[in-house]
Amino acid sequence: MRGLTVRWSLVGAPADMADRLADYVAETSHQRFQGMEGLSYKTWRAIPGEWFEGVYVFVSDEARARFQADFAAKAADAPASQLIGSPPVLIEPCRVVAVAEGAQGLEATPRAE
Repeated sequence: MRGLTVRWSLVGAPADMADRLADYVAETSHQRFQGMEGLSYKTWRAIPGEWFEGVYVFVSDEARARFQADFAAKAADAPASQLIGSPPVLIEPCRVVAVAEGAQGLEATPRAE
């Protein structure tokens, strides 16, 4: 599977930045990626005070390359970059070896913790 990881540093960001980013995902970003052509799935991950990232898995190398080129050209102006105040520190293609869905199934919609 064709993966892409995009990571921003949260070191030095306001203490509530991870919560603000979670709100952004729930209110805007999730909807943008739901049903996106060429994308199998995306997850958003964060460790408050350390980093925030998007992990994407695409249906083909071509879909990943198109998205990566477009994103890299606009990374400094991406909504997460604007919220955090800096561009990503990492834009890295990777191989996703496997995905397993647990007995409780996949929860695909964002929710507050």
